[in-house]
Amino acid sequence: MIKQYAYLAWWFVRARFFGRRAPLQTVLFITDKCNLRCKHCSVYGSAGNRQRKFDDIVESLRRSYAAGSRFVDLEGGEPTLWKEDGKTINDIIDAAVRIGFFSVTVTTNAQQDFSWIHPHSIWVSLDGIGRYHEAIRGEGTFPRLEENIRKCGHKHLSVNMVVNSLNWESLDEVMEYVRANDAIEQVSINFHTPFPGTEYLMLPPAKKAELIDKVLSYKKKGYPIMNSASGLRKMKRNTLGQLRLGKECFVSNFIYPDGSEGLCTGYGTSQCRDCGFCMAGEMSSVFHFCPDTLLAGFKLRM
Repeated sequence: MIKQYAYLAWWFVRARFFGRRAPLQTVLFITDKCNLRCKHCSVYGSAGNRQRKFDDIVESLRRSYAAGSRFVDLEGGEPTLWKEDGKTINDIIDAAVRIGFFSVTVTTNAQQDFSWIHPHSIWVSLDGIGRYHEAIRGEGTFPRLEENIRKCGHKHLSVNMVVNSLNWESLDEVMEYVRANDAIEQVSINFHTPFPGTEYLMLPPAKKAELIDKVLSYKKKGYPIMNSASGLRKMKRNTLGQLRLGKECFVSNFIYPDGSEGLCTGYGTSQCRDCGFCMAGEMSSVFHFCPDTLLAGFKLRM
């Protein structure tokens, strides 16, 4: 653990004071395959059946590690669907650990049993309670999600809500649901980023700012929210045009199902202005050495 903290300090000093643009987190899309067709998805409709080979995934992990990354998030599509010649996502997790990554996270839609996977942490996509979730992800998806969360038993299982024009009214009940559910560690709040074809899901800036204030209020009351207060405030300022997030987003490198690598697909475009990814605010807060953001990051990753 001491070695890991020492690396993070070394990485931060080089990035903050010497301008080294090295990734710390890798978001690795291992497949486009999915068992849902969600309204907000930026992957669905692109290819649909692409899946990376195991050896190619391992090579991408090695390159990312050599570049500086120490945390990896496995995503899709639905990443638990990935299989190749008897291998499963657990083989990818094990490979990442052998390479030296400090932690591995898997994001799932929880539509099938995922109690068998063994990452360091799991994020379940929860887009509201009951009908709100199903308005985005389809009929029957919410009870399946609840059942599979209940069966999982992973001590670091959290949920992620992407707030949009269809589900924002469910924000309050999501907060209460997470606080009352012993199977869930915490909730992360993001907002819809208007990728082409999904612009109708974006909230007006004033409504988004209002909801960020609501999340800040819940956090002050002690609700288990992953977002730091500093990161949320930066997201609000970006929403209102008082701040422009994005310059610190090199912290995350993205590797897509076709093997291409780069920053967030919205980086350097007008989408930065409308960015809803909470990590944009968190990364900016890290570089401004906000204590609450640093503590939230350590809790999440270490």
